[in-house]
Amino acid sequence: MILVTGSTGNVGAELVRALVEAGERVRALVRDPRRGRLPDGVEVGVGDLNQPESLAGALTGVRGVFLLPGYADMPGLLNQIRLAGVERVVLLSGGSAGSGDTNNAVARYMIVSEGAVREAGVGWTFLRPGAFMSNALRWVPQLRIGDVVRVPFGGVRAAAVDPYDIAAVAARALLVDGHEGQIYRLSGPESLLPADQVAVLGKALGRELRCEELSNAEARAQMEASMPAEYVDAFFSFYVDGTLDESQVLPTVREVTGQPSRTFEQWAEAHADAFH
Repeated sequence: MILVTGSTGNVGAELVRALVEAGERVRALVRDPRRGRLPDGVEVGVGDLNQPESLAGALTGVRGVFLLPGYADMPGLLNQIRLAGVERVVLLSGGSAGSGDTNNAVARYMIVSEGAVREAGVGWTFLRPGAFMSNALRWVPQLRIGDVVRVPFGGVRAAAVDPYDIAAVAARALLVDGHEGQIYRLSGPESLLPADQVAVLGKALGRELRCEELSNAEARAQMEASMPAEYVDAFFSFYVDGTLDESQVLPTVREVTGQPSRTFEQWAEAHADAFH
């Protein structure tokens, strides 16, 4: 039995499908069983990752856990996982965890989460993907009203990765021996500017789209309206100061899964309906 946290999210939903297709028993952790749709045959486990003691039932009979980072009591959460007899934890982390910079708010919660998993006494694998292709879904509101996409950090290239591929690597690490103690940095197969992504998406949608770059002041104001200032500072450190490079194309997906990583064009075509 594999317990998947974030089971309705970008990566978690793909992982649930991958595990079901592999014939594995899957339990999806949810806080409210009335919300979210899961594939047939997937069990529902109720619990709150911010309240580790609530997970006892969901962890019963589980041998592997796919875990999201950044919860308030990561040591307590990992203690519950260890006490349940879980053999493997695959943690979704991020590239900034490798910096060791605990002054950066985003990097810090990744670093703290990885540290808690390392110290839990359970076999572990860390996934450190770069930017997600699914971040393009943030453009949906703009595309509902026009053909212009205004983006922050327009001059920054990223070899964005499809959550499908992150899930494929996670599934291998959960189901197959030989991945314990590994840190997998993940990317897509091409390094693109935001304008390149917009052009590819326009082709998939059959629309002439235009990309415009927000000024740094505009980007900061927009971001501060939806997230704490320390996280805005973290992203400016990454993409304006250049402390995080997500442009490198890495072979990890192919090496782990035996399949090439998916292109942004493939992602756009598969998710075109979300933009209509």
